[in-house]
Amino acid sequence: MTYRLPPLNALRAFEAAARHLSFKNAALELSVTPTAVSHQIKQLEVFLGLELFRRLTRALELTPQGEAMLPKVREGLECFAAAVESVHDRVNLGRLIVVLPPSFATRWLVPRLRRFATTEPTLNLHVIRSLSTIDGDQSLAPHAIESVDLREEDSMLVIRFGTGAYPGFHVDRMFGSDYIAVCSPKLLDSDPPLRVPDDIRHQVLLHDDALASEHAGPGWDEWLRLAGVNGVDTHAGPHFSDSGLAYVAALDGLGVALASKPLVATAIAQGRLVSPFDIAVGQHYAYYLVIPEAITQRPAVLTFRQWLLDEAKAEVSGRLS
Repeated sequence: MTYRLPPLNALRAFEAAARHLSFKNAALELSVTPTAVSHQIKQLEVFLGLELFRRLTRALELTPQGEAMLPKVREGLECFAAAVESVHDRVNLGRLIVVLPPSFATRWLVPRLRRFATTEPTLNLHVIRSLSTIDGDQSLAPHAIESVDLREEDSMLVIRFGTGAYPGFHVDRMFGSDYIAVCSPKLLDSDPPLRVPDDIRHQVLLHDDALASEHAGPGWDEWLRLAGVNGVDTHAGPHFSDSGLAYVAALDGLGVALASKPLVATAIAQGRLVSPFDIAVGQHYAYYLVIPEAITQRPAVLTFRQWLLDEAKAEVSGRLS
């Protein structure tokens, strides 16, 4: 059905002016000028072809037509407000599901979630860690997001560590991920101490096989080549199938690990880890926010996306400053 309706702003101005019997008080309520209210009501009267108010010297009165129209306009505005609120409630009831790499979840996202929860306490956020969000494992490739019924209230986003080539999806690059050598501060003064790159031959090398198996992270061969250190067995030392285990081993002083710079920035700032050398191995993979096009305009998705990209921008600015 096609409806011939006047502008919504004109109807709002009419209802407020009729309730207050004052253009000035209606303007204060609507945060506009009295002239704007008068103009909106005049526009409505022209649209209807009749007068709604009698403009007296020091008073404002509704005409019989205005009195007859007011209850239905008020009812209609209340219906509009109820419809908008019902959609908002449905969005808040639905889950915002974020699937992301385990190490990114533990060491980057979760430490920042308190700020998000403070500003968005009603958003029903569900965080799921999965190694399959690293390019090279197709068990949760981007097209798997299509399994979410987009007619439902739930929305699913994926943070992927990869190349950024995800056709059919809205993709935002968050930041890249250079790799640096990190260890416990106590290794700096160990026996033998860790002061120059060549000293690393006397330390235990920790290996993160989770990224190496996906060709997503560099190995010790690349780092030692950049550092100009030769004659080191790059396969010796404990191997861990989970990045989190290699991280804990480094914290405990077991040895030196290669770690994604943005994911250890907080631990370094807190003094729990140190990066002894200004040597970083470049990485062609980066972190990307991947969203199905069909849900990009959902309020919960827009809110989380803006917050996440602001945090990512702060991360990049902090590393460049």
